[in-house]
Amino acid sequence: MKCLILGGGGFIGHHLARRLQNEGNEVHIVDVGWWLDDNHDYHVIIGDLVKPSTWLKLDNDYDEVYHLAADMGGAEYIFTQVNDAKIMLNSLQITMHCINWMLKNKKIKRVFFSSSACVYNQNNQMSKHHIDTREQAAYPAYPDSDYGWEKLTSERLYLAAARNKGLQVRIGRYHNVYGPESDFEGIRAKSVAALARKVIQASDKVEIFGNGEQVRSFLYIDDCIDATIRVMRCNYDQPLNIGSNEAISINQLVDKFIEFKGMKNHMRKVYVDGPIGVNARNSHNDLIQFHTGWYPATNIIHGLEATYKWIEQQLLSQEEA
Repeated sequence: MKCLILGGGGFIGHHLARRLQNEGNEVHIVDVGWWLDDNHDYHVIIGDLVKPSTWLKLDNDYDEVYHLAADMGGAEYIFTQVNDAKIMLNSLQITMHCINWMLKNKKIKRVFFSSSACVYNQNNQMSKHHIDTREQAAYPAYPDSDYGWEKLTSERLYLAAARNKGLQVRIGRYHNVYGPESDFEGIRAKSVAALARKVIQASDKVEIFGNGEQVRSFLYIDDCIDATIRVMRCNYDQPLNIGSNEAISINQLVDKFIEFKGMKNHMRKVYVDGPIGVNARNSHNDLIQFHTGWYPATNIIHGLEATYKWIEQQLLSQEEA
């Protein structure tokens, strides 16, 4: 098959590209830059998908289009309200461009849109004893950030195009995807990678936003890619969660990294003010299991250790450079 990945230079995107090509597919990628040392023979287009001119460079006969491109980042990027306009305007423009482009090119068969667990009503995520992330629980809508509102709006745009214009759409709501080759520095780094880096670089203490009792589920990248492809190719055309239902607290996450470092009981956690998002969230997986047979296969300890070791090696390489 001929597959296009919008945002194929990103963390999830380049892992997806490898998997698709290893399956024997012809892989095309669009991104604002290409900085990966990858031996795979992709068809790469450098361009900003916010700009209409970039869409003119694309072919018109893809079998699968994976819409992963978005203006996003970690908690310090999406929960401080400083970047809300950029997040909303840039990402929604990409969605609109993609829908219009697909409607003009009838040979394009299907699109997968990468949504987020951030679409869920924050009132249903106040406590680890009361979490409701069933897919239908996104309504009545009350996301905890404009990033969540953008994702929910993009979902509705795609579903409206499917309902009224016959577009073939699949939607996956990602829950805290992590793993090797993710950003681990700066405000775009997600929690797992950012906290692993903090522990690696710390001598005797590590800072944590809030009280560390925030609960999350974390999905390893290999499982995410497997689920993404399954959702793309299944017959179900409504949003599906893509996540783990094995939730842990941020304190437990940091404790594991401290253990990997060999400093258990010798490094203290310091709690500071900072963006934390909702108090508790995990993934409700009944629907995706029913419609695709998918279930996350990677043990969280193994996934965290692999991620920690990769970041540790990257930081060591930076020191040696």
